Amino acid sequence: MSDEASKQPLQDRRAFLATLGGVALAASGISALACATNPSPGSGAAGTAAAGGADVAAGTGTSLGPIGVQLYTVRDEMQKDVAATLARVARIGYKEVEFAGYFNHSPAEIRQMLDANGLTAPSSHIPLQMMQADPAAVAATAKVIGHEYVVVPFLDPSMRNDWHGLAKTLNDIGREMANQGLKLGYHNHNFEFAANGTETLPYQILVDETDPALVKLEMDLYWATMAGQDPLTWFAKEPGRFELVHVKDSRGAPDNQMAPVGSGTIDWHRLFAKRAQAGIKHFFVEHDNAAEMPGGSFASIEASYKYLSAFRG
Repeated sequence: MSDEASKQPLQDRRAFLATLGGVALAASGISALACATNPSPGSGAAGTAAAGGADVAAGTGTSLGPIGVQLYTVRDEMQKDVAATLARVARIGYKEVEFAGYFNHSPAEIRQMLDANGLTAPSSHIPLQMMQADPAAVAATAKVIGHEYVVVPFLDPSMRNDWHGLAKTLNDIGREMANQGLKLGYHNHNFEFAANGTETLPYQILVDETDPALVKLEMDLYWATMAGQDPLTWFAKEPGRFELVHVKDSRGAPDNQMAPVGSGTIDWHRLFAKRAQAGIKHFFVEHDNAAEMPGGSFASIEASYKYLSAFRG
């Protein structure tokens, strides 16, 4: 599916991030956060994989470890009641969450909700413009909540004209975050894999021109797959760099409708057999349109959790 064909969910995400962008910093209480420390979030199944590390052989019975969920999936519920949503996510069995906005709650309040439900939040999606405008505030908020990663979630079309410039910007922000003890990540959609008149794919430019020590790659396995890419090719090109992944399934061509994990056409055993090579530490379930699924967003993330928590291979 082209970027045009998938316009609606991307428009929804753009509007969502624009709405929440100011909220996250406004609620951060910067002066109170300056001396906060960053607790160590729980690590995923793969651990810190050395480049070219041992792969997982099919049939070994190895589980994935803690499974997380990108809270954009349940954004409607988060807007109603953050505490109740986190509690329900924890009851399903999730141990990790990735934020996409804090919904008018302070970092201290968010941290308290996580602790009350036995959750950690290794990562958060933060609009690029926010990180450019006030990286210190972003870092301070992240430390209180317990994030290890702050991830660029989406690029507005107006920002897709200079990929070389973007790579430099990511390196600069990544350096600032590293100085704060944090890691910067970049989350892809499908437009990074469209040539758009360039000789080199935008994603390849980002991979080549960002410093692996400063910019990690959060591969969205659905978007990469639907763009005609084989994630394993990228894992082999950049071993150890994909510390986070988004996990959502596809109903297949021609519409590539999103589906709960395990109910679509993506071969998860094939992909996760190379999770050590990729360096995956955190697996975040996501479904952009989960609220429209039968049973709603909670039914969607519960189905995905059941599949992934039982995964062996």
